[in-house]
This record gives sequence, C-alpha cells and structure tokens, in this order.
Amino acid sequence: MVLRGASEVGAADPGTGGPPGQAGPSAPSGRATLKTIAELTGLHVSTVSRVLNGTSSGARAASAATAERVRQVAREVGYVPDIQAAGLRRQTSRLLGVMMARLTDQVLASIYEGVERAATRHGFHTMVSNSWDDPATREAHIAMLLSRRVDAMIFGDAHVDGRFVAEFATHGVPFVLVNRRAGDHPSVTCDDLEGGRLAAEHLHALGHRRVGVVAGLPYAANGLDRTSGFTRYFAERGHPVPGRLVVHASFDAAGGALAAARLLDHEPRLSAIFAVSDFAAIGVLGLLRERGLRAGQDVAVVGFNDVPIAAQLTIPLSSVRSPMCDVGAQGVDLLVRMMRGEPPERIMLPPELRVRESSARPYTDA
Repeated sequence: MVLRGASEVGAADPGTGGPPGQAGPSAPSGRATLKTIAELTGLHVSTVSRVLNGTSSGARAASAATAERVRQVAREVGYVPDIQAAGLRRQTSRLLGVMMARLTDQVLASIYEGVERAATRHGFHTMVSNSWDDPATREAHIAMLLSRRVDAMIFGDAHVDGRFVAEFATHGVPFVLVNRRAGDHPSVTCDDLEGGRLAAEHLHALGHRRVGVVAGLPYAANGLDRTSGFTRYFAERGHPVPGRLVVHASFDAAGGALAAARLLDHEPRLSAIFAVSDFAAIGVLGLLRERGLRAGQDVAVVGFNDVPIAAQLTIPLSSVRSPMCDVGAQGVDLLVRMMRGEPPERIMLPPELRVRESSARPYTDA
C-alpha cells in the first residue's frame, strides 16, 4: 500500500478542507453526496468514493490521514451511501452473505459483530442466516443468499472435511471462512492449536497429570485443534491423555455437563478438565458442584474464548482468550482484498491465557 502525505489533499486547511486562509464551502442543502464531500475536502470525487465505498479501480489507496478526514466530513454532513445505486453502477449488490451455525452462541454473535462493523466500513451490507450445522438448512439458505446476488460470502460454520465449502467454490463467488478452518480454503481463525497448548502448559505447570478434555463437536476444526494442541503437549511430556478422557460434546453448558459426567465416571480422581469453549466449561462447573467437588481446588477447570461472563462467575473461570470480534473483522478485510485481486490467505490470530480462580490453586497430589 502506498502511503501519501499532506500534498494529496492539496495543502488544505485542516479545519475547513479549503486552501489556507479561506473558509471551506458549506454543505449544500438536501442530501449529502460524494460530490459534497469532495468539495468540502478539496479532493477528487474518485478519491472520496474509494474511501467511503471501499473500491480501488486500480488507483492508489488514500493515506490514513486523508481517509479519516473524508470519513469525518461524511459524518458531519450526514452522508449516507446509496448502496443499491452503487451496486447497479458496478453490477454488484454490495451485499455480503454470512452463514453462522447459530447466532444464539455468544462467540458466533461476537464474530458476526466484527463482520458487520467491517462490512459497513467497506461499504457493504450483510445478510446473515443460521445453518444450525444442518446440511439441508445450509444448502437452502445458501441458495437464498445467492438468489439475492450477494457479492461474496463469509462462512462461520465450516466442517473440517471441507465438503460443502468445496461445493460452494464451484459457484465462483468469493468467500472466506471464520471461526472454523477447512483445508486450504481462505480463513481467519484463532490459533486454536496454540490456545490448546497454552491451557495444557498452565495445567501441567500446576502439577496436573490426570486430565480430561471436553472436546467439542467432532466436525468443528476449532474444537479439534484446541484438543490436539492440549493433548499433544501432555503426550510430549510423557503423560498422554487416554482416549476415554477426551469426550466430544456440544459447545454449550448442557454438552459440558454431560461430558464432565462421563469423564468423572471414567476417572473419579480426575484433577483437571479443559473445555474447548467457555459455555461447556460453565456446564463442567455446574456438574462439579452437583457432585460436591470444588472447582479450582478439587478439580481445576480451564475454558476457551474468555467470554465476558467468564470473569463474573461465582468461581471466576480461567480461559484462553480468542479475539472474537477481530476474527470477524479481519475475515471481511481479507475478503475485500481478495475481491480486489490479492491472493487468499489463512490467518491465525494469537490467543492469550487468562488465569482465574477455577485453576489458580497449585495441585500437588496428582
């Protein structure tokens, strides 16, 4: 990207948008347009359009300072982009289709928030559907979104086998995966392998050796990678986690409770449980309470994602933080770059461990 300096704006007075010493033109009455903003900033209409509509047309990008000035003036004059008219001019809809497994999931809702904010920044509207991880529902909703002439798609519900993603690729519509990876398809996710490793390193350092995993759904790459990073760490240190102590379950509290019950039935002396989602970990905490066990003392618990409620629980939950909103926003950024002709990428954002009471007490009798 070429960075451009103050000369790009014609040495405009930063307070008025006009030449030094002169008052800038006032906004005309009626609906503000790109021409309005161009007059107020002293820029060409095409430069203003590139900033506000996220287009490049082979031209150099505006500098960060210029782009911010354009957006500030747009806000001041109440500019509202005419998405439909712009789409007709370019033979595009300026619509992004978004497919999530279920927006009742707070993690997916946070990712979608990032998607929507970034889409607006790039001049797109979004249309979102829930697939409920059901192939027939997904197929029907994809057909609906394509019938609305979406310019591109964001998928947050990919299965690790990549089958439906490969089928969708035949439509020739650009797409990016978020939340879950699949094969070599373009994606933005948390570095889930590293997140699982961080949880394992923490529990291993506390002295835990009899550990179990609530592993998530067997077709979701994020849960599989978090589990793999965790179990690999223990195996490399001579303490492999037995297969019976890795239980797949849904990412919600009900799934976590059922999985924790199975783990404790297999190994009553279990000293720590890693759940690949915070809501599954909350289910684990509830099951421990039902069985008269104290989280953080009798059994350590670590979750994943660090949703806001994790720190507010009666026993605050240790969790591996994933940058949920950033995953969604960077997914759209990647998609826009691809639509401009740049190569696809697989981006993994770094996780961070947040240690709280559910796993803070050293365990010495393992």
